[in-house]
Amino acid sequence: MEKKDFHVIAETGIHARPATLLVQAASKFNSDITLEYQGKSVNLKSIMGVMSLGVGQNADITISAEGGDEAEAIAAIADTMSKEGLAE
Repeated sequence: MEKKDFHVIAETGIHARPATLLVQAASKFNSDITLEYQGKSVNLKSIMGVMSLGVGQNADITISAEGGDEAEAIAAIADTMSKEGLAE
């Protein structure tokens, strides 16, 4: 299992557009990918799950992946977070 912690820096947090980008990035991989926030965990391939967390600015989240392409999945999601200015 691969895990990576992120600190959300985007003013609007992970709202509709960034959530969509993260779901699209996660959906390219076969691994099970989850987003954890405040003790809750959702499937990162589910837009409704991601939106239901209401991740705001300055939130600390953890993304984990488990499967054959877990390392590539985490790298791609980290890249998306960085490119979109969502988290560090």
